[in-house]
Amino acid sequence: MNLFRGLPGWALAVSFFLSSLPAFAAPTYDNLIDIRSVDPTIVVELRYATAENITGHALYPPEMPALVRPRTAARLAKAQAFLRARHYGLKIWDAYRPLAAQMELWKRTHEGAFVADPLSGKGSLHSWGVAVDATLVDKKGREVAMPTAFDEFTPAAKLHYHGDDPEVKQHLKILQAAMRHGGFYGMRNEWWHFVAYDWKKYAPIREAKPISD
Repeated sequence: MNLFRGLPGWALAVSFFLSSLPAFAAPTYDNLIDIRSVDPTIVVELRYATAENITGHALYPPEMPALVRPRTAARLAKAQAFLRARHYGLKIWDAYRPLAAQMELWKRTHEGAFVADPLSGKGSLHSWGVAVDATLVDKKGREVAMPTAFDEFTPAAKLHYHGDDPEVKQHLKILQAAMRHGGFYGMRNEWWHFVAYDWKKYAPIREAKPISD
C-alpha cells in the first residue's frame, strides 16, 4: 500500500524532504497508519519535525504525522485508555523514523548507547514502525514532570529512575504501567522509548532504493 495516495499535503512534504537528501530517492511505505486516526486523543509533537531535538534542526517535514504499524497503533490506543481512566494521557515525541532521518541522526550524534547505527544489526526499531518515544501529559494535555527532557543522553534518562523526586517517580511508574498494559516494553537507557512486544513479526519499512546511474 502506498500511504502517499490520498494524502497530498504531508505526503508531498515527506517526498520532497527525502528526495532532497543526496543518497536516497523518495520513499514508499507499506502498512503504516497515523496514530491519531486510531485515537485522536493522543497528543502528538514530533520533535524531529522541529529544531527542538539533539541535532538542533528538523529531520522531518513540519506536517509529518506520527506513523506506526496498525497493530502498534492499537496498542497505543489501549495504553491511552489506561491513562485516561487515571486522568492522564500520552504524548508522542517520535514514531516511524525514515532511514534517511536515522542516518542523519547517527551522523550527528554517533552516540551508540542512545542512537542505533542504521547500518548495523537491526538498526532502529523506529524504522520498523514498531517503536515510539512517549511521555505523560495531564488531562489538559500538558507535560508533567519526568526524569529528563527528550533526547537528554545522560544517566538520568535510564529506564529505572534513581532520583529523589516522588512526583517524577510516580509519573514514570504510571507511564510504564500504561505502556506495559498496551503491550510495550521500555528501553534501558531511554525512559521515553517503548517497543511493541511483537516487533519480531516485522521488518524495516520498505523504502525506495537509491537511484543509481
